[in-house]
Amino acid sequence: MLPSQLSAEQFGKYPPKARQVAVTNVALLQRLPLSFVPFLLKEIVLYDWKFPAEQWELDKQLSYLADLSDERRQAEMARFARLRLTSQLEAFDWVNSPAQFLELLSAHLWATHQTDEFREASEQYVHKFYATLTRPKLPVPRLGIVTVGRGVTDNRYLLFRKLRRNGVYFSNVNPGNGLEILLETVKVRAANYPQAYGHWSIQGGARMAAPGMTSVSYDEMTPIRRALTEKMRAAYESSTFNPEVLRTVLARIEPESLGMIGSGRDGTLDRFQLSLLTEGSGTQIYSTTFVQWAAREALRRAQPLTLFTRYAPRQKERPMNELLTGAGRTVATDPEGSLIDGDMGAYYTWLNQQRLPGAEESRFLVWFEGHGEAVAIGPHLKPGTANAAAINMAELLKAIA
Repeated sequence: MLPSQLSAEQFGKYPPKARQVAVTNVALLQRLPLSFVPFLLKEIVLYDWKFPAEQWELDKQLSYLADLSDERRQAEMARFARLRLTSQLEAFDWVNSPAQFLELLSAHLWATHQTDEFREASEQYVHKFYATLTRPKLPVPRLGIVTVGRGVTDNRYLLFRKLRRNGVYFSNVNPGNGLEILLETVKVRAANYPQAYGHWSIQGGARMAAPGMTSVSYDEMTPIRRALTEKMRAAYESSTFNPEVLRTVLARIEPESLGMIGSGRDGTLDRFQLSLLTEGSGTQIYSTTFVQWAAREALRRAQPLTLFTRYAPRQKERPMNELLTGAGRTVATDPEGSLIDGDMGAYYTWLNQQRLPGAEESRFLVWFEGHGEAVAIGPHLKPGTANAAAINMAELLKAIA
């Protein structure tokens, strides 16, 4: 089937909001080439579980395409339309299984040496679309907070080498009540600037939550991680183990199959947490990897005003079969290694925050938990400088306000 043959009835299996979006835009979808439409449908079918920022951007993309004249739209889609596809791809149920179709399309483009043409066409389209976006002004500058080194008593590692270049290194921070002050700061921002999925707490240990905050916790997801690890273990030990097949299986797992059921659950957050475990590498096993990946995905997808991440000691590295099965010696933690993980994770979090709108006004703070070292980054702070004066956490937060 070709896009020109689409009808509203064919979206009957889509979730309610996704079905409404697809039906509303069916006339547009009919006018787009087969090598492009499934990319839109892959996003549309997940519309019910997308964050508001993602929904806004998808709505804008559909409006952008719909508002183009027929001539301009054809010109914009010309490179996609020229791609050579097969009758097998046309016969595939790309309406109900767009993600699976795109896997087949990717393999086909590689086999027929059309990948470069597709990539260039995609980059050209994306650049044109984003150039038309006018984003709403943020009610308050973004604030990213990262704490690292929980449980470390004696550190000889030179912390924050990359982040120091971009802000002020404080070497005499009074750690008293530091964690409580940081959490209170997030609470106040959530209360003063209420926004759905606008204020996040991502923890490598126990849950830390408050009204108005979206909370994700490595410890809280232990039952889900164990259920998923069991599925991975079974595949890993199979005589026909295939990494590509395992990746496809993980991509198709539904929250209910891992015990994410019950009234009052947040479907959007459930699917976000599931994606952390099924799309991330090592997020099922290492708390530091989980926090770093969760922060990346929260910034990329939800684009929050506030992000508070706290690293906790991860387990020591062991052979993969032991990690998946839980066999072997008693699990031991590695606070010192986790400090290094957290240091690099903090840097990546800052980079990802800088990719968001309003980056020039954003603030960032990373703190060696329980100790006197921190780096603060903000528009009023001189990059690559140091401050050895005594300062407490409340004063440090005011310095980047």
